[in-house]
Amino acid sequence: MHFEDTVVINAPQDLVWETLTNPEQVSQCAPGINSLEVIDDGRKFRAGVEVGLGSVKAKFMMEVEWTSLESPHHAVLSAHGTTTGSAVDVTSEMTLIPEGVGSTNLHWEADVHIVGTIASIAMRFAPSVTKKLAAEFFENIKGLTEK
Repeated sequence: MHFEDTVVINAPQDLVWETLTNPEQVSQCAPGINSLEVIDDGRKFRAGVEVGLGSVKAKFMMEVEWTSLESPHHAVLSAHGTTTGSAVDVTSEMTLIPEGVGSTNLHWEADVHIVGTIASIAMRFAPSVTKKLAAEFFENIKGLTEK
């Protein structure tokens, strides 16, 4: 499944970059993250994530790594998570472009591949769940960065 969108954040590019590449700040903003362990100085981390897919709650332990960080404008993240009988792989990319004074256009894309027992459920619910979670995440990011 492929997802993408562009979000305007009324904050300077450097601040948006620092917030979005900081695992502790992201974990406070991302719905469903219930644990975080930084493994390698912010480049690698492990997160416990719970996502509701219809009537099913999936709890994944995600291994996450920034595979490319080109401050302050481009980053690529890869993640692999497992739960009983299922797995998920995610590749996500973000591009930050300054827009006027003190505003940033953030374009993001994510490719999500789910296998195992929850795959058929995920295929039905993932688009609407992803849209809802992304909207909540970016509202929280705006709350941290927009002053």
